[in-house]
Amino acid sequence: MNICFIGGGNMASALIGGLLGKGFVGGQIGVVEIDAASRARLHDDFAVRAVDNLAEGVAGRQVIVLAVKPQQLRGVAQQLAPLLDGQLLISIAAGIRAGDLARWANNPAVVRAMPNTPALVQSGMTGLYAMPAVSAVQREQAQNILAAVGDTLWLQDEAMLDAVTAISGSGPAYVFYFIEALQQAARELGFNDAEARRLSLATFLGASQLAAGSDEDVSVLRARVTSKNGTTERALLSMAANRVAEHIAQAAQAAAERAQEMGDELGAQP
Repeated sequence: MNICFIGGGNMASALIGGLLGKGFVGGQIGVVEIDAASRARLHDDFAVRAVDNLAEGVAGRQVIVLAVKPQQLRGVAQQLAPLLDGQLLISIAAGIRAGDLARWANNPAVVRAMPNTPALVQSGMTGLYAMPAVSAVQREQAQNILAAVGDTLWLQDEAMLDAVTAISGSGPAYVFYFIEALQQAARELGFNDAEARRLSLATFLGASQLAAGSDEDVSVLRARVTSKNGTTERALLSMAANRVAEHIAQAAQAAAERAQEMGDELGAQP
């Protein structure tokens, strides 16, 4: 499998690093990147060929990964259209629907992917949707690429990618927000910055690993550490009184609605 990444930013770099770690070699991977400094970094870090010419970059490549911002995707796809002949297109741009990308690129073999930033440490979560024209071989190619940086979830309904965006795509920011709040609480309880960071990160990492390694529902794990009339119960009752869980659900709903709006706005372009 020969792959060309259009765009050489953080997510493309994460995927390239993951693929090399899974046994791919530099010659199988190319990048089209307009920024000279980024091209040099990609070559130095991964020993892959990085060019600034689209036609040169995609020539001979079976899979093209579109790793550009949603606002740039239409222009890139239209430039790609005369260069394509049934290659697999994988888009990691939020909001842009597969049908709109296929129309712009005049190429029906499109897989939409929504990875998240933990892909940078090979601990990502990616939602995937394939258009009907994607072959079984191309579907496997998409799976192999995204699985190089973490777990994957295939979806039958493309609309569910907006929900994936809200939960796992934007989710790391929610986690960081909670860690920030926990660190602030630790500082207010008398710890210095370094101690607050250490306590908060270790607690979050340990609890996540405990949940990931258990077959039990997280509600069971929560109940197990919540003694009657104890400190944890007091904290959780405070959160319930402030409707924390409800507000988190509302925030995720707002993110999903914004993902849908982006698809409507950007997909309306001819």
